[in-house]
Amino acid sequence: MTRILRLDRIDYDPRPLLADEDGADPGQPAIVGLARWLLWRSAGLQPHPDTGVLLQPDDDFEALVPDLPRLSLIAVNFPVFTDGRGYSTARLLRERHGYRGELRAVGDVLRDQLYFLRRCGFDAFALRADQDAEAALRAFDDYSVSYQ
Repeated sequence: MTRILRLDRIDYDPRPLLADEDGADPGQPAIVGLARWLLWRSAGLQPHPDTGVLLQPDDDFEALVPDLPRLSLIAVNFPVFTDGRGYSTARLLRERHGYRGELRAVGDVLRDQLYFLRRCGFDAFALRADQDAEAALRAFDDYSVSYQ
């Protein structure tokens, strides 16, 4: 079960985050990589409605655009906190493609990033295990004015 920080509370997600080499049953809710999702789509399989997709920084998420209306969760991985490509992915998904489902930052996600991640469209955050989730909730109030 993954601890998830939302904008106003701490929550838990029972869906497993499956690596591409892990076996996955499309009939069970999970979070799967883009390659697996596209493979299921090309095979005509209908994943469980609560299945989410995990995007890596190098993934071409444009292939996912036809599926956006039926996706309830897209997780964007930050393998290291210095990798900012996920910010652009979030902004494009929200503003260019109108994605309205949950957009979750996962990986090396730190308290200091939360305010800026939210401004790019993220609304859920899987903090790194050593981060204090209660203290992180206050990060959304760090700044009262934004310049951009």
